[in-house]
Amino acid sequence: MRNEMHLQFSALSQNESFARVTVASFIAQLDPTLDELTEIKTVVSEAVTNAIIHGYEQRPDGIVYITVTLEDGAVKMTIRDEGIGITDLDEARQPLFTTKPELERSGMGFTIMENFMDEVEVISSHNFGTTIHLTKYLSKSNALCN
Repeated sequence: MRNEMHLQFSALSQNESFARVTVASFIAQLDPTLDELTEIKTVVSEAVTNAIIHGYEQRPDGIVYITVTLEDGAVKMTIRDEGIGITDLDEARQPLFTTKPELERSGMGFTIMENFMDEVEVISSHNFGTTIHLTKYLSKSNALCN
């Protein structure tokens, strides 16, 4: 059975925790392990923070869009902004790379996403925003399918 949620909110730093908790509440129906839940919440936090800080450069008029689909034991998320986009995607995906060192950014957002998720696809176009597709296959569901 397929179940889907759509969420959009202002690109404000204080909304990052709202996004994290909302996504976690939605996926709880699949009964993920504590580790899986923590990993998904961390990934949502990283992607939303990237959209706010890098995509919109903390402009209050931006909107962050999240879609979460639950299907066949998988959590599929799309986190999208309509901000400035990423000029060099390969460079941005390098560990420790950041365009905002003055904000004490670690440059580990994409690395964390890639380590915690089973599939990560990033699509970005200069001045048209960034879309991140993320998939996590939950262990209990995988055990049931084998």
